[in-house]
Amino acid sequence: MATNMMVVETERELSFAERLQLSSRREFLSTVVLSAGAMPLFAQQKSINPPQYSAKVMRPANVHDIAEVARRTVDPATFDYIEGGTEDEITLRHNVEAFQRVALRRRVMVDVSEIDTSLEYLGQQLQAPILLCPTTKNAIVPNGDRVSAQAAHATNTIYHVSNALGWIDELYQANQAPVWIGATLGHVTSRQAQGWARRHEEAGASALVVTVDHQYTPNRDRNIRNGYGNYAAGVLRPTTPSVTWDYLEWLRSGSKLPLILKGILTGEDAELAVEHGAAAISVSNHGGRAFDGAVPTLMALPEVVEAVGGRIPVLIDGGVRRGGDILKALALGATAVMLGRAYVYGLAAFGQVGVQRVVEMLTGELKVAMGLAGIPNLAAIDRSLVRLPWER
Repeated sequence: MATNMMVVETERELSFAERLQLSSRREFLSTVVLSAGAMPLFAQQKSINPPQYSAKVMRPANVHDIAEVARRTVDPATFDYIEGGTEDEITLRHNVEAFQRVALRRRVMVDVSEIDTSLEYLGQQLQAPILLCPTTKNAIVPNGDRVSAQAAHATNTIYHVSNALGWIDELYQANQAPVWIGATLGHVTSRQAQGWARRHEEAGASALVVTVDHQYTPNRDRNIRNGYGNYAAGVLRPTTPSVTWDYLEWLRSGSKLPLILKGILTGEDAELAVEHGAAAISVSNHGGRAFDGAVPTLMALPEVVEAVGGRIPVLIDGGVRRGGDILKALALGATAVMLGRAYVYGLAAFGQVGVQRVVEMLTGELKVAMGLAGIPNLAAIDRSLVRLPWER
């Protein structure tokens, strides 16, 4: 009986409602098939994942989160040393705000199935336009400068450092040495400059960088309050006040390495840097740690780029916290950015892998920003990509 009822149920004519339900199901399945063919992102492009570390290293969503981990990891005075600027920290804030005020003019209907961030800088092939600034890190974590050098090697980026001679040979022997550039604030005599340049060339430096915006020790109020380092309120303490353009000739008499000037903020000084044979310059205000009230670096960048006129590479540092910031800097004419606080946050939070994570995170963010802006490679980035606050 049950069998006969089943046969009758199977063979009876479908009702209108049942035919409608079946038709809707077929249309849905057809739509899924067509949609899969119409979405090449899913069908053709695979996700590109960064290197993986422990869960605690991978948990922060961005550099700001990593900075918060650093704040909780080191003592308050050390974090103030990382985070702080000079005096009222106006330039420090304006560096970051300048990037926030610049808008990107994205383009659409561009094939961005492949994103290429590679470039050549001073004869070196890099995976991304990201370099590491010379910042003193041994006070933050033990052997911080050396640890950061190993991170630079792991991420194939260029490392600027002022005290490499004591340990760089050991990294060469361990095959952990990055491409590195010797950094200095200057010297009082030509003999000192010559000897410094010669020793760094012999040790394997690929170039020499002179930080030109630190003639006197600035007023770093946070450090003064905390008794951190050798800072004092209202004291005129010279660093290298006698350094002039002649200093470049002193260095050349001791080494044939390319010379980079860090701390250029005006078109006039950029033109003089080119005239005096600089191989590259960095638009920098020392991350707001030298002279409070100085022009934000992103604001100074167009003027410097115009003065240089493509004759030498132009770098920028100060205020970079996101991959989109890097894209904005490149659109305004920078060849690459130099990270300072961003990677020091990583060092303070997680050590070597923290530095690596910051570089890799910002590289990934840059690729995402390029893809969403319709930019497949660095050569496709130009001034039309950005709109400045005062432009309509």
